[in-house]
Amino acid sequence: MARITVLGAGLMGHGIALTLARAGHAIRVTDPVTEARTALHENIRSSMTAMGCDPAEITQALDRVEVRDSIAEAVSQAEVVFEAAPEKLELKQRLFAEVEACAPTDAILASNTSVMPITSIMSGLSHRGRALGTHWWNPAHMIPLVEVIATEWTDPEVMDRMVALLADAGKAPVKVARDVPGFIGNRLQHALWREAISLVEHGICDAEGVDTVVKQSFGRRLAVLGPLENADLVGTDLTLDIHQTVLADLERRPGPSPYLEQLVETGHLGMKTGEGFRRWSAEEAQATRDRVARHLNRLETILDD
Repeated sequence: MARITVLGAGLMGHGIALTLARAGHAIRVTDPVTEARTALHENIRSSMTAMGCDPAEITQALDRVEVRDSIAEAVSQAEVVFEAAPEKLELKQRLFAEVEACAPTDAILASNTSVMPITSIMSGLSHRGRALGTHWWNPAHMIPLVEVIATEWTDPEVMDRMVALLADAGKAPVKVARDVPGFIGNRLQHALWREAISLVEHGICDAEGVDTVVKQSFGRRLAVLGPLENADLVGTDLTLDIHQTVLADLERRPGPSPYLEQLVETGHLGMKTGEGFRRWSAEEAQATRDRVARHLNRLETILDD
């Protein structure tokens, strides 16, 4: 059992706390927002209920999660600290400066971020060898992957300890040896998104067509067959032949799509405003969220068999 602190009780923070509490660790959570601290246990209960956990397991997990009002209280005995604050560089830097002043000197410090450079977040620390990044995917308690990102200063033993901790908690940790923008997963995901947006922008198909093609073809096998496994399956010779034909015609602009920029400028921000690439009623948006949650739950069961 490890003593673990999570900074942030929101969407990501409660999922991280939930996952590590289920694995038997002692968790302390703090958040500057009183309402977030107050709602933490109920949010964990709701998430575990939706996952199909039995009441006894839920009670055990909740008993391992304590809420603290301040960072100093939360990290005073921590062996590992996970930061799950908003994606603002200066905020994360301030948090880790406070953590370093209050936590044990051998505590591992981990920042959860989707794309922000871990090197920038941790650059002001006095003991940078114990700091790294852990990119948990949303929802943190349901997506197995956690990318573990090393900076130029990260001690390899710290990387190994973090990977072991996450693997023991049932996650699928992957080491990212270089701190590059987007790490691994978001580089791959947004390469696909860039081409998807380009297809719509240039009138090749509409947004629904893009989504249908992905969901009804290669998307169906991605959970069990990665892209490089697939390349080996069909043969690297065929992969090379296809690349010689198609790569020159793929979207290559270095910046964001003007079409995407126009959507944002006109307030078409997706489900939260009712329109983005596609139109969404409140009922359609909720049905999509529910469908994803059900799929993730079923997929976990299928892949465990």
